[in-house]
Amino acid sequence: MQTIPTLSEMQTQAQALRTQGRRIALVPTMGALHDGHLSLVRLAATRADVVVVSLFVNPTQFGPSEDFSRYPRELESDLAKCAAAGAHIMFTPGVEEIYPKGYSTYITEETVAKPLEGVSRPAHFRGVTTIVAKLFNLVRPHLAVFGQKDAQQVAVLKKMTADLHLGVELVIGPTLRDADGLAMSSRNRYLTATQRADALAIPRALRRAQEMVAAGERRVDRLVAEATHLLAQHRRVRVIYAAIVDRDTMEAVREVRPGQTLLAIAAWVDEVRLIDNEIL
Repeated sequence: MQTIPTLSEMQTQAQALRTQGRRIALVPTMGALHDGHLSLVRLAATRADVVVVSLFVNPTQFGPSEDFSRYPRELESDLAKCAAAGAHIMFTPGVEEIYPKGYSTYITEETVAKPLEGVSRPAHFRGVTTIVAKLFNLVRPHLAVFGQKDAQQVAVLKKMTADLHLGVELVIGPTLRDADGLAMSSRNRYLTATQRADALAIPRALRRAQEMVAAGERRVDRLVAEATHLLAQHRRVRVIYAAIVDRDTMEAVREVRPGQTLLAIAAWVDEVRLIDNEIL
């Protein structure tokens, strides 16, 4: 596996691969890789000749009081994991190259990004869309692989890619969960055993909503009320939002349309912020 630390080298390599007719897949990450990330790398390897994994902790998608400074950085471990999962290139640019002094150009998506995360983290998606667009320009991928766990991010990036005619196919991998049901996340390592036990209320609330829909329930108010009730039984859990929305537009809906709506949850477990979702 090759490690590329600079933008110029990445662009040169990407152009060479395209000239050779090689199909390029990009898996954007912020590192601290877990099996969820690696499943995306493996998925990319089935769809392309060359898999590029970017590792960049993007400061512009963190709010001023969020965990950018303490976000885990484990380069050597990540390199080994990516090599084992089938990556060919690890792209590891520095902040100073991505955002040099005087940098002032950002991309915003004005509709899909507004609800849910857009309310509680208003600058988040501006950072996400900007870095992903830059990665698309640097890596020149034919396809990019993202995880369903970040459902609103997926919807925002699909809209950006279509609106700007970027010509990159987005491939979405399923959410991977640990044996206890908690969705895999780099932030899970922040949880103590007691906090993790309370965090399991999130996947339980999602499963309960799925069970209710399977039994014929379609009323959003009842589904959200039941999910919120389950979460509220745990004193460490503070709900940021629990909402049923259209999976493509993130707009609130009044009634579940099976396969087209999802229940999205964000919650604090003490000081750890977690998100999760399931398609209903």
